[in-house]
Amino acid sequence: MTPTTTGSYPRTATPSAPAPAPPAVIPQALALWAPDPPTWGQRLIPKAVRSTMADLGLWQEPRPLKPSYHLAQVIEVLTRYGWCQAFDFSPTGRMCIRGAQTFLESTGHVTTVDRGKSVNYLKSQLARQGLEMDFWAWNDLSSNTFRGVEAMISAASDLARKNGE
Repeated sequence: MTPTTTGSYPRTATPSAPAPAPPAVIPQALALWAPDPPTWGQRLIPKAVRSTMADLGLWQEPRPLKPSYHLAQVIEVLTRYGWCQAFDFSPTGRMCIRGAQTFLESTGHVTTVDRGKSVNYLKSQLARQGLEMDFWAWNDLSSNTFRGVEAMISAASDLARKNGE
């Protein structure tokens, strides 16, 4: 650390901490909860064709999860791919809460109805904290950290689980 002088006040510059490296091996439990993105080939196959292939045993569709599990899966996706603000999907592949939900819905891991229920649980959790705003706007607040986002989603998941969903 080198002291520098700004005007007549000495200032000590602190070095920034290096970013943590991603794990070399993704644990098996995380691999199950945070799915790989669909390949380009999978994205090109229409839903009706995928359904027919699944009926014939040639394709296995992901099983949609109920809201409590979906919210837990959102946490795992954000952990695996990274959390961001101001973008649903950042140029580097990170996602916000809404981006993770969109990703999971596009890969068949949650239905539109159950995603809507999950959104309601997120809104309920924010209301319990005295905040009347959309969860995606709350995600973008400059005071938020990933740990805070993770805690809020986890609390919403617990609320959904208590309600049997």
